[in-house]
Amino acid sequence: MPSAEPHPSAGPAPSIRRSLFLHSPIHRMPRTVLRQMLDQVDDDTPPGGPDAPVARLERRIADLFGTESALFFPTGTMAQQVALRIHAERRGRHAFAAHPQSHLDVWEQRGYHVVHGLRFHPVGDRHRLVTGAALAAIGEPLAAVVWELPQRDIGGQLPEWDELREQVAAVRARGAAAHLDGARIWEAQTYYRRPFAEIAGLFDTVYTSLYKALLGIRGAVLAADATTIAEAAVWRSRLGGAIHDAWPLALAGLAGLDNLLPRMPAFREHAIAIAAAINADGAALAWPDPPQTPIFHVHLPASAQDVERAGTEMIAERGVQLFLRLLSAPDPRRCGFEVTVGEQAMAFSPEEVVALLHELLDRAATPGENRS
Repeated sequence: MPSAEPHPSAGPAPSIRRSLFLHSPIHRMPRTVLRQMLDQVDDDTPPGGPDAPVARLERRIADLFGTESALFFPTGTMAQQVALRIHAERRGRHAFAAHPQSHLDVWEQRGYHVVHGLRFHPVGDRHRLVTGAALAAIGEPLAAVVWELPQRDIGGQLPEWDELREQVAAVRARGAAAHLDGARIWEAQTYYRRPFAEIAGLFDTVYTSLYKALLGIRGAVLAADATTIAEAAVWRSRLGGAIHDAWPLALAGLAGLDNLLPRMPAFREHAIAIAAAINADGAALAWPDPPQTPIFHVHLPASAQDVERAGTEMIAERGVQLFLRLLSAPDPRRCGFEVTVGEQAMAFSPEEVVALLHELLDRAATPGENRS
């Protein structure tokens, strides 16, 4: 697996005309983004203060999540590390637990330890969801447990609601805080079909992203009780995150809440339809089956090297991009990629996706110079 998460603002390849990849830059062209941002303001909108975009965004997230307060951060990395630092200092404990594929450990170069002196305790099998038994088996006292809903790196999977409630209650009974990595809570809600406030209400602190499903420019929001958010604001300042003129980031986030959040149920239904078509065809495997959220993985019976070459050919010859990066597999003859359905994927019918996968696999099996 790559050592750093691809930056969604990386420049587009000139030949890409259509992309199944959610964060392909062709879906985030500056003029389009700026138009959406302008829809959020009028001539009297101030850049700062209680009526400014950042304050409006914070109030909106707090209202959605049913928390007393919320705080804008320039990055989710900073927001989550701050939340865990606060939980650790309050409890005098320095370890936190999470899934082995937690974003905090996989993608952030162990910032929780290097910056904050925290220890990560991976829980359970990296290919499966965290279980209550695995949490109960942890011997050391924990400051917090992190749930990522959905668990992105295993195909957007979610624990069932009652199981999640039981896990949170058991963790709290042992004196640890419950933190939600809700970067993709917008997708998770389409499966739980409960108000955001009910989902967020299970946890002591909740982080969400403004640029993942909401396709903002950048930024994150941490939601919690007023005391925790006041303390988080101090840490945000210490870490250089109290940036002035963050209003463009807030405006893009507000646009996502207005334009994309209402579409999440439709995105999930389209993900289910695409995955069903893939699995009915049988050339590749879509997992989970069916997807719980608008996120799923496509597993391919071909090597990463061959699929990477085939994907590059399809961009060069057809202008069609299916993935940005490939997922490795223990079997060197197999690989996969993630699909997150947003507006970009609504332009691909399930039948077209199946046909494109066949083309990808045919190309992977036969180098270009050997094809007639």
